[in-house]
Amino acid sequence: MDFSKISSFLESCDNVTILTHKAPDGDTLGAGFALCRYLRSAGKKANVLNSEELPERYSFLYSWYQPQQFEEQTVIAVDIADLKLLGSKLSAYAEEGRIDLCIDHHVSNKYFAKLTYVNASASAACQIIYELLSYMGAQLDKETATCLYTGIATDTGCFKFENTTAAAHIAAAELMKYHVEFASINRKMFDVKSRARMNIEQMVTNEMEYLFDGRCAVMTLTSDMIEKSGIEPAEFEGLASIPLQVEGVEMGITIKQRHEKVFKLSVRTAEKIDASAFCQKFGGGGHIRAAGCELNGTLEEVRKLVEDSAAELFEGENS
Repeated sequence: MDFSKISSFLESCDNVTILTHKAPDGDTLGAGFALCRYLRSAGKKANVLNSEELPERYSFLYSWYQPQQFEEQTVIAVDIADLKLLGSKLSAYAEEGRIDLCIDHHVSNKYFAKLTYVNASASAACQIIYELLSYMGAQLDKETATCLYTGIATDTGCFKFENTTAAAHIAAAELMKYHVEFASINRKMFDVKSRARMNIEQMVTNEMEYLFDGRCAVMTLTSDMIEKSGIEPAEFEGLASIPLQVEGVEMGITIKQRHEKVFKLSVRTAEKIDASAFCQKFGGGGHIRAAGCELNGTLEEVRKLVEDSAAELFEGENS
């Protein structure tokens, strides 16, 4: 599938519901609201849905947004590689054939939609949306550009992650021409932290465990720690990058408790290790340097499963 087909699809569709993934980040929200704003500017009706309450820290992306009333005709998913990422409140869309179009940049995409466009070389879903709208000759405004810039900046870690490409820099530079307040966005996204976030960082770093001669770091975040710190869900973004900041660490694993026996695994890796391949063993996926999955069991069972899999990786190199 190419941009010409997506362009034709968007020109012919109407009454559009745009789905974004649970635990929403800057990329899924930026892509969703940018696409929504474009469709509305083209005279169509469109809404953005998420399974959770939208994070306050991203309110600058959707301050203009008001839901519209219409009978749904078209469903588009953005930045969603797997139907499991929809979340419980959007589970009705997980039925086969319910989603008409998916636009994504994850190599692990399950191709669940009737039409799917995946560019795994793109740094962010927002980069794809920007390139698509440029191809279509769309006239952007500051609000749309702000959404797209934020998604590119957050998914590249302010342009320092390995997934950052020349195309991402070019897209960001072009978007800055629309008077995007990039300095304010980057400070808000990467520099400013609440006291609760500082508290949780101290907790997890104090308890972090180093394995295989310090090449692997495992960080655990339990429900008790979350409650004690008072951290809001939206503030977890970027926490999984902490283990990889330690000198000598090649793979950082974060185990975050969702429910009593449900844990989210977030993996970040350096040059030689494929994070997506590691998570695919557990039914997950993502990018080469950043991936995730969900595991069931007690904390002890999950830790053993993860550490045994990591041992195969690191000890296998020496066999």
